[in-house]
Amino acid sequence: MNGIWLQDRKMTYRNDLQTPELEPDEVLIKVLLAGVCSTDLEMLRGYYDFTGIPGHEFLGQVVDANGYPGLLGKRVIGDINISCGECERCLHQEPSQCMRRRTLGIFDYNGVFAEFCKLPAKNLTLVPDSVSDVLAVFTEPTAAAMRILDQVQVKPSDRVIVVGAGRLGLLIAQVLKNTGCDLKVVVRRPEPAAILTGLGIKAVYTEQIKGALADIVVEVTGSPEGFELSRSLTRARGTLVLKSTFAGNVSLNLSKLVVDEITLVGSRCGNYPAGLRALATGLVQVGEMVDSVYSLEQGLEAIERAGQPGVLKVLIRP
Repeated sequence: MNGIWLQDRKMTYRNDLQTPELEPDEVLIKVLLAGVCSTDLEMLRGYYDFTGIPGHEFLGQVVDANGYPGLLGKRVIGDINISCGECERCLHQEPSQCMRRRTLGIFDYNGVFAEFCKLPAKNLTLVPDSVSDVLAVFTEPTAAAMRILDQVQVKPSDRVIVVGAGRLGLLIAQVLKNTGCDLKVVVRRPEPAAILTGLGIKAVYTEQIKGALADIVVEVTGSPEGFELSRSLTRARGTLVLKSTFAGNVSLNLSKLVVDEITLVGSRCGNYPAGLRALATGLVQVGEMVDSVYSLEQGLEAIERAGQPGVLKVLIRP
């Protein structure tokens, strides 16, 4: 089959890739639409030493149900965490933190930048006919945005700052807006500022926000500078939520975190049906976030485009 191959931090387009071979619990999925996210770009910088097909945001159609007839022909999105079902964390209903976890397109499991992919049937969520392909492909990052509300109580009286208004930051801002909190989003460019203003969310630039303090700060820039700004905006005994995944290390003053009694919260994947529902009902809107759509043959161009400053969501349609 055709697809994008990642090896030694370089992506190439290939037409000789093997169609996925199914294990007993897996189904074969034709990829209808895939999204390029910041984690995919960080793979090129060594976020994980991964060789294989990258990509994890997708909408697909089941073409080989492999013993799950109710899935055949259905449009689906899928949880990117492939869990063992047997370890201590899985048995305690924490499959996304499985001790032997593989991750779609990121770690030890081929992803979706190809004509076909596979996933365990238990990972799939059916997509209603009323939900468009473009909406559905945003499910994974929307679920990740909503994960914050599972981890942190956000009250209407809270001062909340989101640092970063890229692909994920715009989704997080919409999720937090629905709590009624006093919300501000730090931007660097006028384009996301305009999108936020249209959504009724206050956008501010770095020079306008310095010196402010918030009860909850969400860091989603993917840069050491963004982390430092986020830390400086978190009040004593406040909460700093980390959503970025990027290659490299961050210099961290642990003593300052201790003295100020800051709560650090790492936040990753969320509930996929909830994310899909938020998109279907309009609680989260993505129309202005789509920059461009490329064919699979143009996949390398798509990834290059996604890596340019200020570009929001780039999609690949095999």
